[in-house]
Amino acid sequence: MGRVDGKIALVTGGANGMGRSHALLLAREGATLIVTDMDEKGGKAVVEEINDNGGQARFFRHDVSSVPDWERISQQAKSTFGRVDILVNNAGILVFSAVQDTSNEDFARVLDVNVKSVFYGTKYILPAMKAAGGGSIVNISSIYGLIGAPATAAYQASKGAVRLLTKSTAVDYAPFKIRVNSVHPGIIRTNMTKDLLGDADAAKQVLSATLIGRPAEPVEVSYAVLFLASDESSYMTGSEVVVDGGYTTM
Repeated sequence: MGRVDGKIALVTGGANGMGRSHALLLAREGATLIVTDMDEKGGKAVVEEINDNGGQARFFRHDVSSVPDWERISQQAKSTFGRVDILVNNAGILVFSAVQDTSNEDFARVLDVNVKSVFYGTKYILPAMKAAGGGSIVNISSIYGLIGAPATAAYQASKGAVRLLTKSTAVDYAPFKIRVNSVHPGIIRTNMTKDLLGDADAAKQVLSATLIGRPAEPVEVSYAVLFLASDESSYMTGSEVVVDGGYTTM
């Protein structure tokens, strides 16, 4: 028996990296998946992998910064599956620059994708969760929503916002049996970090602050997502789960 058997899960940014890993693990543990992304080829490949391994999944092309797209996705989820039990707000982008080096356009784009998407996703999926009698929302933040770091101004602003939006939503929707928690990954080996980890000096600097001494694989974050999505975490809401190899310890 899987840990999320019979549940309907929606994962944004599910075509690659951590999102792909979250979708595959949730499916392996019994959930039916709605995978959304702008990357149609990657998203359809994830869905095909799930279906070929005996799971159930559908892909929908989705701009998470678009209100009309969220309205469409919420309707498609409802008409296709009847409800949504798990929402993983995973989609995100990263821009490396300090405040003065960050263009107004880049700052706005990062907030659109990293923050507004979480607000929109929560807002437009909540009715289906309330109608189903409850659910779990897992918002992917970052250790950089907890601590400072150089040359990541827009990203840090966005991930800090996700952290507190999570707590606000948890307060408002606990009476509806909807739990809302955030996950704060450290240095994860994905396409988003390949340039950072590919630079020997930069990699040495960030990994020297990681007690375990290596980047995480995406699935190591996915197990935290699975825990929060499942009924095993039934007494957790408004919490921060840090998966960082000890980066924020010192």
